Amino acid sequence: MNSHSERHTLFTREQIESAVNRLAVEITQNYRDKNPVLIGILKGVFIFMADLVRYLDFPLEVEFVNLSSYGSGRQTSGRVKVVQGLSCPIKDRHVLVIEDIIDTGTTIAFLMDYLEKEKPASLKLCTLLDKPSRRRKPVKIDYLGFDVPDKFLVGYGLDCDEQYRNLPDICYLEE
Repeated sequence: MNSHSERHTLFTREQIESAVNRLAVEITQNYRDKNPVLIGILKGVFIFMADLVRYLDFPLEVEFVNLSSYGSGRQTSGRVKVVQGLSCPIKDRHVLVIEDIIDTGTTIAFLMDYLEKEKPASLKLCTLLDKPSRRRKPVKIDYLGFDVPDKFLVGYGLDCDEQYRNLPDICYLEE
């Protein structure tokens, strides 16, 4: 995308807030008494996760992982590596992975397999956005904000070459 890309709003900040609130209600019903570890995937998840945890009024821990899928440009090679792993043990803990968007499923499938090897009591997935039209690996989503079309999305933590993360709405770019 270049500087001549047009930006169109897909979800407003009000629609996003409503979805985050709905997800928090669902998560609270299932995790209120479990002291879960919420694991966010950097960098894109930071705004969504910050908003989500503010709605969760029960004991929980927050962790972050940083993964890299390396390839050229926007195309993933399908190879994923852990840049920053867990700093706390998750064995016998209830784990909820928080993601901003699931696209091909390659990165999240890798992470779920990686975490499953640590033997958590339970392992579930929450994502704000799902782009099922691009899926290459099967992914079970337990808590979903929105299904989205196959467009290049920015805002609310999502970026294009590190730009647009700070937009309060979720937008798509078109040439």
